[in-house]
Amino acid sequence: MFYEFLQMFLPIIIYLLLIAVLIIAIIIGIKCVTLLNNVNHLTESISDKVDSLNGLFRAIDFATDKVSEVTTKIVDTIVSGVSKVVHRKSKKEKEEEEDL
Repeated sequence: MFYEFLQMFLPIIIYLLLIAVLIIAIIIGIKCVTLLNNVNHLTESISDKVDSLNGLFRAIDFATDKVSEVTTKIVDTIVSGVSKVVHRKSKKEKEEEEDL
């Protein structure tokens, strides 16, 4: 008698539990889809903001390149001038040594 009762009652309990698990899985799936949509919206927003700053970064990069070129030219000119002066002095010293 108890065995017959379990044969009838146990499948009903299992089906009810499976239905509950299926409903919970559907709810979790819907929440995951909503979460992924929010994350996608956030990443698009961040991407748009970064793209708007790309122009600023390009301008800063251009400016630093030009400043670097100018300072390099100035340093090269100064080094060239100092090198000529030092070279003249060493040339004069060599001529004086040869004259002795």
